[in-house]
Amino acid sequence: MSLLTSLIRASTQFQQAMEKRQTAAPEASATKAQTQTLATEPGAGDDRFTPSDTSKADPGLLKTRRLAIADYKQTVGQDLAFVRETLRHKLAEYNLNPATALNVSKNENGTIGVEGKIADKTQALIETDLNVNKSFKEAFNRLSINEPTLHFMDNALKLNQAYGVNNPLLDTLISENQQFNGLQDLVHRYDTMRRSVGAEQIEAAGNSQTYAFNLNTRV
Repeated sequence: MSLLTSLIRASTQFQQAMEKRQTAAPEASATKAQTQTLATEPGAGDDRFTPSDTSKADPGLLKTRRLAIADYKQTVGQDLAFVRETLRHKLAEYNLNPATALNVSKNENGTIGVEGKIADKTQALIETDLNVNKSFKEAFNRLSINEPTLHFMDNALKLNQAYGVNNPLLDTLISENQQFNGLQDLVHRYDTMRRSVGAEQIEAAGNSQTYAFNLNTRV
């Protein structure tokens, strides 16, 4: 091998070595910066939530995390408070014990009925009062639709968080587009789902086909 050939080969090897070193330098800097970033990130005791790889890989879990459950509960809670307070006023109006248990429901015609350990005459008077109270009827009607939906979603989410159990009915209920996950959107889809899947599956999910509001009653 001639001296010229040896010099050319040595020069080529030196140039390749320099190029590799220049390429490795930015990577090493990036690795160092990443290590420093990780060292300053919040530890296990930090309150902020960092999604795991599992949550990224599970579209259903991502959908449920975006649900505005707190907002739904606030909306339903307003009607719950109004209905509860109206019934308490009725107990006071008719001089009944404030701890008297009442069960309020509506029949197929939309007429509100009351059951409890009270005299038949008093029961009839309370029913008449409630049926002519437009605000009460509207609030009760909203509750009869909204609360079962919220109850179903809340139970399904709690099971998911506690045991990692995914509910296929909940996945069907939630839209991929968060814009269509308002309470009334969910209520409409839940009502459609109840009609299609049948009573047995709904009962198994913890929701009854009928709705009743109970005051001073544990159910």
